[in-house]
Amino acid sequence: MSEEAAGSHDSDTDILKPDAASFRSVLGHFATGITVITAMDDGEPVGIAANSFTSVSLDPPLVLFCAAKTSSTWPRIQHAGHFTVNVLDEHQEHISRLFAEKGADRFGRIEWHSGDRGPILHDVHAYLDCTIESEHDAGDHVIVVGRVHELGLTADAGPLLFYQGRYGRLLGSD
Repeated sequence: MSEEAAGSHDSDTDILKPDAASFRSVLGHFATGITVITAMDDGEPVGIAANSFTSVSLDPPLVLFCAAKTSSTWPRIQHAGHFTVNVLDEHQEHISRLFAEKGADRFGRIEWHSGDRGPILHDVHAYLDCTIESEHDAGDHVIVVGRVHELGLTADAGPLLFYQGRYGRLLGSD
């Protein structure tokens, strides 16, 4: 590796200290998909919006999402012991906003049906039914690893994306 590649910075690069504002700003330059994590807790549907979702392992099939420790919904999902990841479709920005809203009647304002491990929202891009495999403390969040038991693709349109604080969609290849 050249010295230049190993450690020097381009003169146009802003070097920032990782305070909360700069950390959020820099990570905002990484596009993410949007999911809604759902579960049934004592017969009641619960859910939270999460863009901190990724695959972990193919064998066994594992995924993860991160839940804020301040979330009032996370303990209810944790209590259920299982959850469904609903990958939002490009036309579902309103659902992401609804599930990010505190105190909203989330399930009263959308269509959904019961899956084996949590509610599956209508017209989502894809879903994964999971059980909680493990939890890991991570600062102000909990990393939740889930074992996938069932999954499906349910829509042909593109996924809903989030980039630099805004929602977006993939451009078609037409």
